Amino acid sequence: MNYPIFKTFLPHFMVLVMMLLLSSPVPKTKADRSKLSAPNIVLIAVDDLNDFIGAMGHPDAITPNLDRLIQRGTLFANAQCQAPMCSPSRVAIMTGLRPSTTGIYGFLDDNLIQNTNEATRNVTLMPQYFKDAGYYTMGIGKIFHEHAPDGLFDESGGRERGFGPSPPERFHWDKKGTSTDWGAFPERDDQMPDYRTAKWAVERLDRNYQSPFFLAVGFLRPHVPWYVPQKWFDLYDTAAIHLPDYLPTDADDLPPIALEIDDLPMMPSTEWAIENKQWKNILQAYLASVSFVDHYVGEVLDALEVSPYAQNTIVVLWSDHGYRLGEKGTFAKVALWNRATLSPLIFAGPGISENVRIDAPVELFSIYPTLAELAGLPNVHAIESRSIVPLIQDPTLQWAHPAITTWARNNHAIVTESHRFIRYEDGSEELYDLVHDPQEWHNIASNPDNKSIIDELATHLPKVNVKWAAASKYDNNAYFIRQKREQSE
Repeated sequence: MNYPIFKTFLPHFMVLVMMLLLSSPVPKTKADRSKLSAPNIVLIAVDDLNDFIGAMGHPDAITPNLDRLIQRGTLFANAQCQAPMCSPSRVAIMTGLRPSTTGIYGFLDDNLIQNTNEATRNVTLMPQYFKDAGYYTMGIGKIFHEHAPDGLFDESGGRERGFGPSPPERFHWDKKGTSTDWGAFPERDDQMPDYRTAKWAVERLDRNYQSPFFLAVGFLRPHVPWYVPQKWFDLYDTAAIHLPDYLPTDADDLPPIALEIDDLPMMPSTEWAIENKQWKNILQAYLASVSFVDHYVGEVLDALEVSPYAQNTIVVLWSDHGYRLGEKGTFAKVALWNRATLSPLIFAGPGISENVRIDAPVELFSIYPTLAELAGLPNVHAIESRSIVPLIQDPTLQWAHPAITTWARNNHAIVTESHRFIRYEDGSEELYDLVHDPQEWHNIASNPDNKSIIDELATHLPKVNVKWAAASKYDNNAYFIRQKREQSE
């Protein structure tokens, strides 16, 4: 067939196509194309947040922004931290190495992380890994223990010292060794560090970038002291707050070393809170702190959603460990039971299923290799953590890998879907049937019928338990001070 009109306009059409191709910002190399298509990363850390989140099933928590992030992503509802304390947990997340490998069991200056032993010298910290892959890296607030090692981020907003403003005198609790206290203070949100952290992050999301970016945002609340303005307390009626499960005789079947490790005289006990009628007031303060930080997490999410990066950004939100709020006899973290080791973990973004809950136990330090795989980057070398992308891709997958938590040298918890097994450095043990005893009230380790279960779980205990790193310390408990001293003698 003959198309005279087509023949007439074909040369002009081809010229137009060539002009468009030449004028378009088409990457000239495979590397350029990969760089432009790589997803951005927004990593949000929330300090000392347990599962007091509405979408995780808490009956009182008012957390609309965490709830909507869960609804648009995948929630790992049984993520277990690698250490139930800020510094060693965050180091594990940022290095992909276990505390038993690094020797970082307690507090440690961020700048000393990669000088503790050969393992830490050979590992690349998570933000550096993304920087090496061509990402522009930014960070503000509490990412590592203080903020981050000097010079790690391309752009750093730093971290304000401490945990925000405090009243002239404490309201309820004034023991040395902890900043624990609770009450309405200060008057306005803009007096809080988290307010400024959110504003800094929002401003970065309003910029134009020539490469993919890695933005880390570290919020402080609900870390103690539980001080936030009155309006957040007003969200909660203490008369309607649900008390957590508590068994006064819970510790009766524990080995002596467990009681020694859990001896935290600077923290309020559950019995003290009951006798002084403060339990619901503490819960109100913690919930108020959670709702406060939820709002500022929401500001970051809002800024991302209206930005040009909304469709090509992976968000991961996590906390460094759990927190006991009367369960297991105290108000503290630092223990090998679930209330201290359970940590919220949420992934959302391109390629991640929405409104999915996964209850298989996973390890919190899997964040590093998981983000690398989701971003299409090469495997991270010299790390121990395992990517959980297979679970993101198939939430029904039978996950055969238990989660391991370490608290000081050679004290470990092994967690599967059915059991929690704890072995201490002196050989003492605890075993809990999580199906029939989810509160972990009844230690069944001494029952000979459970020997095969213990033997199987014990095969997962770390084979390497290096000594305490020289600069790592924890001075709030006599057991840890003595353990480290005995190693150095």
